[in-house]
Amino acid sequence: MVHSKTKTSYYRRLYIAYLIDTGVNTVPKIIVETGMPKRTIQDTIKSLSEMDISCQFAGAAKNGHYEILGWGAISKNWVGCHLTQIKESLRGLVNPDIYDHSAEKFKI
Repeated sequence: MVHSKTKTSYYRRLYIAYLIDTGVNTVPKIIVETGMPKRTIQDTIKSLSEMDISCQFAGAAKNGHYEILGWGAISKNWVGCHLTQIKESLRGLVNPDIYDHSAEKFKI
């Protein structure tokens, strides 16, 4: 199923915020987990504030990480319960050379 750009953008933001809040909280870790390009991840993190998700970088530039300080009107529990649906909606947006859809794992 093809989803609108609005929906995929929304789900991508929810997914990345959820990853950050559950310990996948650096750009390299998010790349490995999602297969998304670095620039997409960086832009998505910057745009979280548009959804009132409060995210900040903690630590030094080379060894720091992101933290979610607040979810605003979004329920983290809802995101966790719908994670499979969210990932499925984003399925076609990751590089197929590094993601094995049948195993739901990255080849990295």
